[in-house]
Formats: sequence, C-alpha cells, structure tokens
Amino acid sequence: MTSPVVVLIGPPGAGKSTVGALLAERLGVGYRDTDADIVATAGRPIAEIFIDQGEPHFRDLERAAVRDALDGHPGVLSLGGGAILDEGTRKLLTGLPVVFLDVQLADAVKRVGLDAPRPLLAVNPRKQWRELMERRRPLYTEVARAVIDTGERSPEQVAEAILDALELRPAAGDAPRAAHREEQA
Repeated sequence: MTSPVVVLIGPPGAGKSTVGALLAERLGVGYRDTDADIVATAGRPIAEIFIDQGEPHFRDLERAAVRDALDGHPGVLSLGGGAILDEGTRKLLTGLPVVFLDVQLADAVKRVGLDAPRPLLAVNPRKQWRELMERRRPLYTEVARAVIDTGERSPEQVAEAILDALELRPAAGDAPRAAHREEQA
C-alpha cells in the first residue's frame, strides 16, 4: 500500500489538473486525477453520468476511484471537487499531505469560464459556484495540511508554494530547467 506524495483538493477552476501535472513533473513522480479515472472506468463523461444515472451514482464511482488511488498511487493525486463531501473519503485523507487549492470566483471564471460541462454548475453558474463553496470550504480546510491561494499566481508559482508548504524538494535536475525557463522569459 503506497500513498500519494501530494493530494490536491479544491473547487472547479482551482487548477488542480494543471498544477498537479506540473508538480508531478517537478517531483519526478506520476500524476493521477480521480475524475479521469471515473471517465475511464465508466466509459463516458462525468456530465453524462450525472444526467443519465444521477449524482448518487457518480458519488459512488468517485468514492471507489478515490479509495483505489489513495491505496496505490505514489505520486501527485488530484481529487474531484466534490470528493471531500464523503465522510469516509475525509477520514482516508487524515494524515496525508493534502493541499487545498483555494480560488476566488473571479479567478475560477477566468480559468474555466464556468461554461464547461460541469453538471453542478449548469444553471446560474456563478451563484451555484458561490453556494458550492459555502458548503465545501469548511470540508476542504478540515482535511488540508496546507491551503494555497491560487489567485494572481501562475501554475508554476502555485506548484512552488506547494513544494514550500510541504517542504518537498524537486527531483534532481529540475532546478536548472526552472532557471532556464526564467532566463527565456
């Protein structure tokens, strides 16, 4: 049984997928996203699962995907935004290096436009997003070892803040690439 080196949680638009892949590259480990696992297992997009089979069925699939990933993925893991709604999932996250990527509505809108196929945000997305965050923010902070505000930060800056917060070191050879990127900027 191997657990992830970092678990990213947060709402839609927080940058979990983008930052997670970047962080995995910097740490020299694999990246996994439980939403992608659900799509692969179900053979259909999440929005279709919600519409055709309902949210409870999706949450069952999500619970299983999270449990499987927490038990066997040694890299960076991103959880779907609602995974923390499950009490059992929150218990599984206890003691793990969980990072809550916090984002404000204006930044989330810029990143995903809130017009992507997100079933819980289908009607009046801004209002739904605010209400979703009112319910979820206490759960995100409950399980998080670190909270990183993603506002006005690039994905690279967020990844660096995570490395600092968890006191992790990039894989050998990553620092020169980062320095090289800064020289080109």
